[in-house]
Amino acid sequence: MKIAVIGSGIGGLAIAARLSKKGHNVTVYEKNSVAGGKISQIKERGYRFDTGPSLFTLPHLTEEIAEINYFKLENSCRYFYEDGTVLNFYQNAERLKRELEEKSITDYDNICKRLKDSEEIYNLTSNLFIFNSFHKIKNFLKPENRKIPLRLNKIGFHRSMHSANRALFKDKRVIQIFDRYATYNGSSPYRAPATLNMISHLEHNIGAFFPEKGIFSIIESIYNQCLSTGVKFEFNTLVKEIVNDKIRGAYAIKANNEKVAFDIIVSDSDVNYLSQNMFGKEKRYPLAGRLKRAEPSSSALIFYWGVKAEFKLFDIHNILFSSQYKREFSALFETKELYYDPTIYIFISKRAVESDAPEGCENWFVMVNAPANSGQNWPLAVKQAKRDIIQKINKIINAQQSLHNRSSETIDIEKLIEIEHIASPVTIEKNTLSSHGALYGSSSNSLLSAFLRHPNSLKSIPNLFFVGGSVHPGGGIPLCLASAKIVEKEIDEIYSY
Repeated sequence: MKIAVIGSGIGGLAIAARLSKKGHNVTVYEKNSVAGGKISQIKERGYRFDTGPSLFTLPHLTEEIAEINYFKLENSCRYFYEDGTVLNFYQNAERLKRELEEKSITDYDNICKRLKDSEEIYNLTSNLFIFNSFHKIKNFLKPENRKIPLRLNKIGFHRSMHSANRALFKDKRVIQIFDRYATYNGSSPYRAPATLNMISHLEHNIGAFFPEKGIFSIIESIYNQCLSTGVKFEFNTLVKEIVNDKIRGAYAIKANNEKVAFDIIVSDSDVNYLSQNMFGKEKRYPLAGRLKRAEPSSSALIFYWGVKAEFKLFDIHNILFSSQYKREFSALFETKELYYDPTIYIFISKRAVESDAPEGCENWFVMVNAPANSGQNWPLAVKQAKRDIIQKINKIINAQQSLHNRSSETIDIEKLIEIEHIASPVTIEKNTLSSHGALYGSSSNSLLSAFLRHPNSLKSIPNLFFVGGSVHPGGGIPLCLASAKIVEKEIDEIYSY
């Protein structure tokens, strides 16, 4: 069959690779000049930065499509707290236990319980919630999924992630670690259902991994696989419209002032953008009302800094926690502003890929959660946020150096920055056509949010399918890859003859 894929984010590339491998004639339309979507890279003066997602879990989903070399991280993340605690969350159980004991944290047994429970929930629900569409009744009726309604209390739909964590853990520092998993899909732990605690299973039981050549190498690997099976790419080509009618369903796309017919169309575009811009002026998109009412997920403010120094204080993945976590999320989703004491994520790929920065230097990906774009004064917000971020980083670096008697010199990280690039909700919205710059489409800040997430297909529009972070099962590398797996399965079921 002749198939069009709109967008070459990781979901679009994955479905193109899967379908072309089966002999279909696949053409990918991409508005930018390169593939990758939110997963891109910046290269300048010896520095290389991965620009998008930086956590690699469920690597088998990539291996099903293309070859990728990777390794398991010893430390999934290094956490920094206002009280001076620096905590490594090692993937080895005994090493983690010793680390917790050294930091006077008595929650090891509770952490083990959570990870065991998360594994149980994942095994119970992932077949339906991640690897199949639960927008179809038949999937609920499968024997392996019939137990789910009987275990709703265990799954945690009835309470928030934070309330579940607060009930289990004694130490506020551990609560904050497990609350953080809500941000993996752009939500608040104080509102998102406790079901999302299963994310910890992916990172700590199955494992956090890292590609040997950096995150962008995942895109390169899948893209090369697409080329090897004959996928055609139309870069610098914005699809203006998905042409459809009641009889034929979706049967063509309009791009470059021409109309091209296809048997199947798969969209990797943000569904909010699609509903407002790609459905024809005379037609109303079936889920337009629901999409308009849905609360957007959080966005991000990211600084890519080439730093003329090395700080062994930091690992590959680092979190500098806010002292007022609840207030930070209130700012993001209620007042829709950047919090003055943000939680800061610092990703330094040079820890794993030596060539990602010049000798004696480091490539810093510095991110804070940001509200979706609703017309805020972003130039002013970015300026203020940079000041707050640098102040917080300086405070932690100098406190740790003083604590360990490493240097009497006061560090000002701003003076060491020789390269800077910035991504904000505005630039994310512009570059990726993500509505309001939201990274994950709609948030999961309600008990029913998973069920209201946009499905991978619509009965009312035959031949049109959806992949990517704005649709089921969600955003991030593994879930986008899972969306492609779902769509491949749905196409096989409908068109096999």
